[in-house]
Amino acid sequence: MAIINLKKREVECKLVYYGPGRCGKTTNLEYVFKNSRSLMTDEMVSIKTKGDLTIFFDFVPMEAGKIKGCDVRIQLYTVPGQVKYNSTRKLVLKGVDGVVFVADSLKIRHEKNILSLKNLAENLKGYGMNIMKLPLVMQWNKRDLAKEGVPLMSVEEMQNAYNRQLKAPAFAASAVSGEGVNATLKACLVAALKSLKKEAGWE
Repeated sequence: MAIINLKKREVECKLVYYGPGRCGKTTNLEYVFKNSRSLMTDEMVSIKTKGDLTIFFDFVPMEAGKIKGCDVRIQLYTVPGQVKYNSTRKLVLKGVDGVVFVADSLKIRHEKNILSLKNLAENLKGYGMNIMKLPLVMQWNKRDLAKEGVPLMSVEEMQNAYNRQLKAPAFAASAVSGEGVNATLKACLVAALKSLKKEAGWE
């Protein structure tokens, strides 16, 4: 739930990147961070294991214009993908306003994508939130690997496997090259702010 501080004339909006381990959540945020420096208000924070896997979160505060005369600040987080860190994943989701689900396009990662999507729904439910009603954007990441001959699911297959019921906006992407990264973030931000305006009666 966004934090509205009328005294400071500020609205704080929280977006979380969710998905299985090594799907590209951190790479998304690193790309946004490096290419949106003019919007940043702080440094990027990350805590990593010896294997260079995100185990806590990446935090990138951003300025995003105004709503009703209030400055909008966006906080971007990623969650750890590994199952054993579920308590941390759930904690990071607390107070979320929008979610980007990053699905790995590799065929061998299909089951991991399914499990992570189910886990997202369960953790949201724990906060009384419905994945069908939350501002959600799907990202089909690692599309660039097709050039290297790596077996990937097609965009259509991913849409059918993960998004048939959710009907969320979806983007083919490569977090490494940046393709689709900004479009994904923008779609999630627009959906979250639209939902926020509705909740606050500002429409």
